[in-house]
Amino acid sequence: MSTATTRTGTAARRLLRAGAGTAAAGALGLGYAVGVERQWFALRRARLDVLDPVTAAGRTLRVLHVSDLHLRPGQHLERRFVEGLAALEPDLVVDTGDNLSHQRAVPEVLRALGGLLDRPGLVIWGSNDYHGPRPKNPSHYLFRPQHRVLGPELPWRDLRAAFLERGWLDATHARHTLEVNGVRIAAAGVDDPHIGRDDYDRIAGPADEPCDLRLGLTHSPEPRVLDAFAADGYDLVLAGHTHGGQLRLPGYGAIVTNCGLDRSRARGASRWGAHMRLHVSAGLGTSPFAPARFACRPEATLLELVPRPTSASRVSVRAAGGEGRPPSARSGAGG
Repeated sequence: MSTATTRTGTAARRLLRAGAGTAAAGALGLGYAVGVERQWFALRRARLDVLDPVTAAGRTLRVLHVSDLHLRPGQHLERRFVEGLAALEPDLVVDTGDNLSHQRAVPEVLRALGGLLDRPGLVIWGSNDYHGPRPKNPSHYLFRPQHRVLGPELPWRDLRAAFLERGWLDATHARHTLEVNGVRIAAAGVDDPHIGRDDYDRIAGPADEPCDLRLGLTHSPEPRVLDAFAADGYDLVLAGHTHGGQLRLPGYGAIVTNCGLDRSRARGASRWGAHMRLHVSAGLGTSPFAPARFACRPEATLLELVPRPTSASRVSVRAAGGEGRPPSARSGAGG
């Protein structure tokens, strides 16, 4: 056998070993993402200085932010984790949508949220509250992010009725004023921008009453909606939808956000403009057709809201410039 033939055979064996090693590593990574991290639930904590430094001096507000449960029958680990969050006794619960993932999931959601429904709560809706999941080509997340695949209608109205019966407020295209733990909150939200249901004009304009916190809610953190909240002088916007990227690469972060938000803001707290803070939850669930998470544990977040430094000011572009139109109603659910 010639030396050249021997070298060729050695190179081929090395390539085969490298390919086998890569395949094994990929299989291990997929097994971890599906079998371990997807159900390795985490409670995050963050402290945000967003309350009015004068009227809210000395007060704090503990807000539990939950999002993207995507519950369906049989998800016992996720349901038990969410049930345990009631022990935190938050002052306020904010649910930013995508609770459902099955036509029989309403009892599962109500059982999971359980004791949290006894706390003051605000809710808005996401696309997977309205429509069940369907298989989607993964490449669309990279190359066709605007492509929508809507499944069968889900019983979100039943879930909404149960939430309202327990005292939660639906902030979808509605403005509410509430006082929690001595903190006066002006809250408003939009329907899911991800499927074009948002109509910010229905809640546009600065708050017409003194408050300690202006809180905006949206399921998908689309920049056009965030810009509108910022222009109206909101202190904090809570959102979900991104799943934190769901699959993150160490040293790189989220690969995609599945919306117009930049990758660096796919999860956690950030600033939006000069005065507004944004918090995006990485969420608690996944689609049954993409049941994997990597470097992005499912999460709920306990936010401790405290007063801003007295040197910080809150500016409303629309209030200063006279843009936008006043809301037609101060509270009540939008249709």
